[in-house]
Amino acid sequence: MMSEQHSSHQTAEDAVSSPVSNPVSNTVSRLEEEGEIGADYLEELLDIADLGGDIDIDIDHGRASIAVVASEEGDERELADLVGRDGEVLEAVQELTRLAVQARTGNRSRLMLDINGYRADRRTELTKVAQEAVTKVLTSGEAVSLEPMNPFERKVCHDVVAAAGLVSESEGAEPHRYVVVLPADEEGVDEDEGAEDAADDSASEQA
Repeated sequence: MMSEQHSSHQTAEDAVSSPVSNPVSNTVSRLEEEGEIGADYLEELLDIADLGGDIDIDIDHGRASIAVVASEEGDERELADLVGRDGEVLEAVQELTRLAVQARTGNRSRLMLDINGYRADRRTELTKVAQEAVTKVLTSGEAVSLEPMNPFERKVCHDVVAAAGLVSESEGAEPHRYVVVLPADEEGVDEDEGAEDAADDSASEQA
């Protein structure tokens, strides 16, 4: 076992590469473990449901990220059942996957799941919607309300609005909660902004 004295004489390069002295390495290892556990769970789920698809694991914005994508012709149609209307089934499967990871690691997971490219496509669509709202606010000087969205979707819009230099807030109650884009001189109370993912955002709003 390495003594404290010996550790203190590590070079700067060794200190950076050491998992003990480098929190980033520990975080990456933990997220990789979450991804592997989540992927195993989803693989079993696909087998039970007799659905085809490949599973890709990544780390995105400080959290484990898993994507289930079509591997053969016809898979996209089958995987659409795991997305559901407006992503409702996808949200449920994501939560189950997080619980599976938590059961193995003992820690709450913030893993993000995409199936059939739904979240990626939705993010692109919502970015355009939010940008159009920003343009309207800048032109009219009046607040613009968007359609009701889930926490993930609201977070996307909040990020776009913040990047444009405006402010936004969430109003209403689930499942009809929506984003309001405000002129820059108004103070928005954004409960979604700063949340790491949809689940954390939802929990903070309901608290």
